[in-house]
Amino acid sequence: MNVDVWFFKQNKAVQIVLLCIPFVGWIVDALVRWSIFTKKDTTTNLVMAIVVTLIGGLWVVTIFDAIWYAINGTLFFQE
Repeated sequence: MNVDVWFFKQNKAVQIVLLCIPFVGWIVDALVRWSIFTKKDTTTNLVMAIVVTLIGGLWVVTIFDAIWYAINGTLFFQE
């Protein structure tokens, strides 16, 4: 699963827009998190993948990830 590779190859503006669209952002964020976890199976990546999958649909988590990514260039708690 190389969703994270595809996501990080996109333009930063495209990445932020993808994360900001309500349902699409949740799906993209969850797929990227699980893809990162399959490559770097740390506890932090697992916890964040589960959190985004379960409550990411509330859109608050996804928007926080978009803002964090715009400022820092990585997803929140990405290792």
